[in-house]
Amino acid sequence: MEDCCSPESERMEAWLDDHLEFTHSYFIRKASREMVNAWFAERVHSIQPSASKETPPQQRTHQSSTDPAPPSASTILPPTLSLLDSRCPSPATVPSPAPGTPTRKISASEFDRPLRPIVVKDSEGSLTFLSDADRETVPLRGSVMGEGGVSGGGNGGGCSGAGSGNGGDRCARLLELVKDVSSHLDVTALCHKIFLHINELIAADRYSLFLVGEDSSNRKFLVSRLFDVAEGSTLEESCSNCIRLEWNKGIVGHVAATGQPLNIKNAYEDHRFNAEVDLITGYKTQSILCLPIKNHRDEVVGVAQAINKKCGEDGAFTDQDEKDFSAYLAFSGIVLHNAQLYETSQLENRRNQVLLDLASLIFEEQQCLEVLLRKVAGTILSFMQAQACTVFIADEDSMNSFSSVFHMEYKELGEVLDAPKRDCDVSQINYMYAQYVKNTMQPLNIADVTKDQRFPWTSENSDHTSNQIKSLLCSPIRNGKKDKVIGVCQLVNKMDEASGSVKAFNRNDEQFLEAFAIFCGLGIQNTQMYETVERAMAKQEVTLEVLSYHASAAEEESRELQVTAVATVPSAQSLRLLDFSFSDFDLSDTETTLATIRMFVDLNLVQNFQMKYTSLCQWILSVKKNYRKNVAYHNWRHAFNTAQSMFALLKSGRLQSYLSDLEVLALMIATLSHDLDHRGVNNSYIQRSDHPLAQLYCHSTMEHHHFDHCLMILNSPGNQILSGLSLDEYKATLKMIERAILATDLALYMKRRGEFFELTKNSQFVWEDEHHRDLLRSMLMTACDISAITKPWPVQKRIAELVATEFFEQGDKERNELNIEPSDLMNREKRDKIPSMQVSFIDAICTQLYETLAGMSEGCSPLLEGCQKNRQHWKRLAEECEKGMVNGLV
Repeated sequence: MEDCCSPESERMEAWLDDHLEFTHSYFIRKASREMVNAWFAERVHSIQPSASKETPPQQRTHQSSTDPAPPSASTILPPTLSLLDSRCPSPATVPSPAPGTPTRKISASEFDRPLRPIVVKDSEGSLTFLSDADRETVPLRGSVMGEGGVSGGGNGGGCSGAGSGNGGDRCARLLELVKDVSSHLDVTALCHKIFLHINELIAADRYSLFLVGEDSSNRKFLVSRLFDVAEGSTLEESCSNCIRLEWNKGIVGHVAATGQPLNIKNAYEDHRFNAEVDLITGYKTQSILCLPIKNHRDEVVGVAQAINKKCGEDGAFTDQDEKDFSAYLAFSGIVLHNAQLYETSQLENRRNQVLLDLASLIFEEQQCLEVLLRKVAGTILSFMQAQACTVFIADEDSMNSFSSVFHMEYKELGEVLDAPKRDCDVSQINYMYAQYVKNTMQPLNIADVTKDQRFPWTSENSDHTSNQIKSLLCSPIRNGKKDKVIGVCQLVNKMDEASGSVKAFNRNDEQFLEAFAIFCGLGIQNTQMYETVERAMAKQEVTLEVLSYHASAAEEESRELQVTAVATVPSAQSLRLLDFSFSDFDLSDTETTLATIRMFVDLNLVQNFQMKYTSLCQWILSVKKNYRKNVAYHNWRHAFNTAQSMFALLKSGRLQSYLSDLEVLALMIATLSHDLDHRGVNNSYIQRSDHPLAQLYCHSTMEHHHFDHCLMILNSPGNQILSGLSLDEYKATLKMIERAILATDLALYMKRRGEFFELTKNSQFVWEDEHHRDLLRSMLMTACDISAITKPWPVQKRIAELVATEFFEQGDKERNELNIEPSDLMNREKRDKIPSMQVSFIDAICTQLYETLAGMSEGCSPLLEGCQKNRQHWKRLAEECEKGMVNGLV
């Protein structure tokens, strides 16, 4: 980052750096959601849906896009078989979707009723699909026919005709009814037949049947299945009307809530009676007999109602009527219970099929995380009817951030493959709820985020937020062991299928999302594992390529160097190794290896770390051999010059006394190894050419490769110059070597140099602080890597020609192989711009670095002086190029 801040801002930032506790507290108290989102957005990369890899999820197959959506019956109808059959096609009629395409075969709202939980916690607290619920046993109920029984004598009401049949006729009717119950599961038809049988006993004018319904939130209600069944009425006439009644309201609601029968002689004298229906229909209700229908657990599953007894005293129902009615209703309870068991098994079977379909989709794709998340999001969106789905992938290296995010909206499900995908602005995604779920490892369901007071950020920009998110459901995605959250799935704005309005997610939605998250966790973990394997295979491919080209130095060559070194190793003074103006152009390759030995000896590295002379010679020759000779600039000579610059900084720059022996050792190894196996192209070219190296690292690609190569040589037999170190020293040295080599990536240098400059400028650099020392080592690596800019003008100009040659060769490859126009720096047709670009390079990269080092140690000032002199030469040459007097370096 360039130093463009005002002095006042710089002082304020420095003060905040010195008072980190206050800075942290201030951010916690004052930071807005937009600031936090911006912080998250800078640390994640967005996974965009790819149009070329996967077919988008299709719209619902059972509903035309032009037809209005039918109202959902799941919250107004009780769980019965006829409801299931009327809404869902049989498996044979469901069109099979295209392979790999998530198609909504069924909606989550169809399961909006009490079912066995999809996932439960076992004795150890882990989520599982297996339930340990006790098996239900059906108790034998005594006196199924009631206390009086249907075989009791007398009709109780004195009606002629009603109940006049003998016991044999009643037994025959009961036998017929039992056969119907055992062979059919149609609640409506069987209850209609039961009412016709009852009418022969109690002779009421009208009968009605109300069933108990319950949604996923366990809110009960009553809905009519048969209404106003009269003598001679058909089944179709009796079930044409559908009336919903509230629980514990009115006579029917009271009976359902209390489980006690009601026998009312005059309905209008009972305060619970609602006369509105009479006013609408013109029918006059007089007497009412209302009884609960119970299952084997003595739970009310319905209410039967008889209205207006046709004969008898005062037109009222008798106790015997109540007993007869109750006895026949026992069969209705059996019918309802059997139908509910059947439908529950059917629903759970289809629910399991949904999960199996999701599992099939997930495990079809294990190669690409983007394709996997697209399938997951598409399936969840189409099934759950949510407006948007976001999947956050947790960052393994950080507790408070995500490494990537995938976002998909419901409207994208209908997009065609060739349609351009809209970009996803990750800064507009609210990360806070996902972070909360990741930390707590518990699902989060918010009915209305604007009214939820648990989270302080909901009150910020409430007008803007309300237009984006109203209802929200968030569930953690766990790994295979279920002990770690590897991601978070977030749904926003559940849509009502009938009205299209936004409504809250219910417990049924929570259950499905938790189940989906289990499969998603397995899929994500498998995909990440597959990507790890692919990276390992790519790394192996690179290693085999490297080993096919390189090898350790030959033993004969190593022995020859050892003999020469023992005989005579020139002094640092004779080789001018202590001069910042050093040039290697007059040295042979053998002399460069001897000079390298001299630097290690004069820095006391051989003595301090018990290096074997044989290993040192072998290692130096192996490093030299592992630089490619066909690369114009980034070859062994550049590595040697970088090491000489470090040697001069440590000795002539008087920095060695401030550093430990391990730091000096790490810096010298890093300078010699920092460009190992350089291909003559930069990181950008490696990424754009889809080189296998690009699969291994997301940033600093070549620098990581240089370190890996350095490690390979250090571990090769005969090259183990670190064998004299203890285990802790060995680990610390390798860590410093790695960070030093990565620091030669100018992109990382630009990110870190601002902090270093501020520390030195404000005299806040602390030698005892390991972080500050690490910053210094990184800056020293860059200073040595680009030290050619400080050499005497003839040397600098010659090196610039080598650099330009290598850059132009890369530009030719970009034009010929990648079909892209190279940048001016790589374009040989723009060689006349080299002087002006050199001036810009000195101003942007070099000057402030050398000024800072000179300020730390006066012995480093020759670097700054040489840089400034070369700037004058390049400036003059740039002016001549503008006038057309010269062309580039000529």
